[in-house]
Amino acid sequence: MKVICSIEESLHRPEAVRWRDRMKLMKPLGEVVVVLPCSMKKPYSTSRSHRKFMRVTRGFQELILTSPFGICPREMENTHPISSYDVSTTGEWSHEEKKLSGELLRDYVGDLDVIAHVDGGYLEVCEEYLDAFTPTATTSRPASPEAIHRLGRELEGYEKIGARKRMLHMLRSVAVYQFGEGADVIIPDDCRVRGRYHRKILTQDGSEIGTLMMDRGLISPSLEGAASIYSLGVKWVEIDFRLESNTLFAPGVVDADRGIIPGDEVVIVREGDVVGVGRAVLCGEEMVKAERGVAVRLRRRKSLK
Repeated sequence: MKVICSIEESLHRPEAVRWRDRMKLMKPLGEVVVVLPCSMKKPYSTSRSHRKFMRVTRGFQELILTSPFGICPREMENTHPISSYDVSTTGEWSHEEKKLSGELLRDYVGDLDVIAHVDGGYLEVCEEYLDAFTPTATTSRPASPEAIHRLGRELEGYEKIGARKRMLHMLRSVAVYQFGEGADVIIPDDCRVRGRYHRKILTQDGSEIGTLMMDRGLISPSLEGAASIYSLGVKWVEIDFRLESNTLFAPGVVDADRGIIPGDEVVIVREGDVVGVGRAVLCGEEMVKAERGVAVRLRRRKSLK
């Protein structure tokens, strides 16, 4: 579903505010961050300009500047809502847009080297909020052959990040985005990925941890993976009866994490035992208070014995 962000007030849409809050948990990989402009087409990597950028940036940490969402590390570009928002890319930035994006940018890059392959308002954000960076698109448009050549030349002095390391970093970033700080532990070093583009199965020692659902760019945990999430104390829904269907109604909820919002992947527990996983229909507080309606649509549940 498209998220329409056509006016400056879109900075305060709940989706944009939540995204920016969660971006504060993201950590870059490698020794340099390449800052890029956003594109009209989403995900960014499907756009003509980003396909050109990626000829030289693949293997390095890429960060896209965008409003109203602030920043988007390349590994998060398939995650809703950043994967499907619609906004005008005029290159003109207001003071508030610069501030919200600039503060996120500054905190994200920390002490790492920065190559800013941007112009216009994007470049102004870098100039106002970064102490030092290397610009590569000041005399020609970022997608021009000249600018991309300069970008590639600047990156020659840095070591590329291996594909497996980038894959683990992507999965851990998604986990942290979904479940909060510390959730990277649910993706072990020996995690393996198989499957097609729309569904990627995550396994450890042959056992399934979860599925990366590419329609929303989020992880749907298995029952085994859900146990790790429950140990973090987040996204849980408590019941006191035996699950016998794939629909959990609000009257059956004893308690729930108040941080749950509709669409979240949640863990169903009974007497401290994980008995199901699914997608929340209501927020956590509504699950507890509501006297009717569906609370969670289950994807998986423990077999009854």
